[in-house]
Amino acid sequence: ALSEALKTDSTLTTLHLSSNKIGDIGAQALSEALKTNKTLTTLYLYNNSIGDNGAQALSEALKTGSTLTALNLSNNSVGDNGAQALSEALKTNSTLTTLNLTDNSTGFNGARVLSEALKTNSTLTTLYLGWTSAGIPSFNLRVSGSHPG
Repeated sequence: ALSEALKTDSTLTTLHLSSNKIGDIGAQALSEALKTNKTLTTLYLYNNSIGDNGAQALSEALKTGSTLTALNLSNNSVGDNGAQALSEALKTNSTLTTLNLTDNSTGFNGARVLSEALKTNSTLTTLYLGWTSAGIPSFNLRVSGSHPG
């Protein structure tokens, strides 16, 4: 019901859905809504049991003109495959400035592909990868100004 309302809502800019256990299926439903919603800029999905499939669905929304500027996927189960999908979205997305993947299952390969995506993405300024499986207890990348280059 919420995802259907988001498809046509023209006023909501921030949505907090943290700790609702929406899982991959809920993330997929939100992804479909984000493909047509043109007002939502901030989405909090902290602690929702979202894994690679949910991250892949959300990455599809990021590729199709989503207006999101901040996406918080911390404390979920996003692994390297989900990070790979998000990195592909970052290569073409021009709105997202903050991506939070703190406390996920993302390993070294996931962190590597995300850093590779930053070579072509010029809008992401903050990437949180603290407490991931990458073996980095706290790694937060803040990029100032334009980057690639």
